[in-house]
Amino acid sequence: MRFLDRVIEPKVHLADSRKIFTNAMLKAMIIPLLIEQLLQMVVGLADTMMVSHAGEAVVAGVGLDTMIHTIFIYLFTAVSAGGSVVVAQYIGSRDREKGILAASQVFHLSLLLSLACMAFMLLFGSGLLHRMYPGTEAATMNACETYMRIVSLSFPANAAYNAGAALYRTMGRTSVTMKVSLSANIVNVIGNAVGIFALRAGAAGVAWPTVISWYVAASVMAWLCFRKNQEIRITWKHVLRLKGSMARRILGVAIPNSVENTLFQAAKVVLGMLTATFGTSQIAANTTGQTFWSLAACMGISMGTVFITVIGRCAGADDMEAAEWYMRKLTRLSVALALVWNIIVMLLTPALLPLYDLGRDTKRLILLIVAIHNLFSATVQPFSGPLSSGLRAAGNVRFTMWASIFATVVCRTLLSWILALWMGMGVIGIALAMVLDWCIKAALDIRRFRSGKWKNKKVI
Repeated sequence: MRFLDRVIEPKVHLADSRKIFTNAMLKAMIIPLLIEQLLQMVVGLADTMMVSHAGEAVVAGVGLDTMIHTIFIYLFTAVSAGGSVVVAQYIGSRDREKGILAASQVFHLSLLLSLACMAFMLLFGSGLLHRMYPGTEAATMNACETYMRIVSLSFPANAAYNAGAALYRTMGRTSVTMKVSLSANIVNVIGNAVGIFALRAGAAGVAWPTVISWYVAASVMAWLCFRKNQEIRITWKHVLRLKGSMARRILGVAIPNSVENTLFQAAKVVLGMLTATFGTSQIAANTTGQTFWSLAACMGISMGTVFITVIGRCAGADDMEAAEWYMRKLTRLSVALALVWNIIVMLLTPALLPLYDLGRDTKRLILLIVAIHNLFSATVQPFSGPLSSGLRAAGNVRFTMWASIFATVVCRTLLSWILALWMGMGVIGIALAMVLDWCIKAALDIRRFRSGKWKNKKVI
């Protein structure tokens, strides 16, 4: 541990009195976050394992629909992430009342958005799927439509949970969100087992447990956020009414973040449409491979949350030297942890693949695309993911948005068509285009950090 401390500690001196987060405090945040992300990924693995027993058509159908639903989930996450930046900065400036108002408005905005998205998918989702995947086999499309109709009902719960979880993570109480997530995931896994093996309900057997587990998590999280004996909470008077000035402040961070996340996922959907032309085996390989990618990426996601909490508080306290010091330290820590974690995931992949009821060629494809992903997830993604979260927490939301648009929407999409379609590489080309996107984004983030311009932005 002392060796790790020496590796991650920046050479630039910072007085101990300005180090608002000790190593013990960082550890107390990171470990529950990682466990929570790991639980979600394990549930994802369990889902795909169980769904695989319903046939490759169901695996492919659920995978195609998941790419669309993730766009909406990213919208809810963007609002809660925007709110968490504002709340973190109010905590840093010791303005509790404004922090309570901001947290409550995040709930208000999240619920409004989620209800609108749910209505849209229930009314127009089926037609959207047919237009996006016109050449999809009938069995795959049936599974896709079934999953879409059911999971859309979970949107309000998803948004409420994300809002509450973001608030608790901003306060550094990540062990709470870990426990809530654990409870919801247990409900999900049990429900999946019943739906797939006992009821043999196919896509519906996975969809309904997802909906139920989200409402369990949202109910618990909302109840916790209303409790009075904590640093920041939410109140009914602020939740039920829209406060224009605070809403605009939150949306000033959330909208660029939403555009960034939505276009990112939209690009994935477009590439999903491309993948849908490769046949059921490659679709299934891509869907299952994404589950392993998510498992490998959970370290980066966890560190991104830590960046928002730490850098947001430093910026709120108007101590940008401390913010720079922590940016350097957390980036070094992200690289070290990502390297170890991705090696572990790569070693586990061949041991887990026999649990999937998939063809031999499909499994070989999965191994190859997971290897490509993990190599770059360990070496490049810490600079294109967690570091980007730190820049966003300091107020650089427009920069991170435009950098993502260029790297993901333009470069990844273009490279995917060149590698996957024109050069005939299929899903391997999709994977290569993704990691090249990370390289471009990492270069842009590093350049921004070294320029020092990120220190001049204000949120509150």
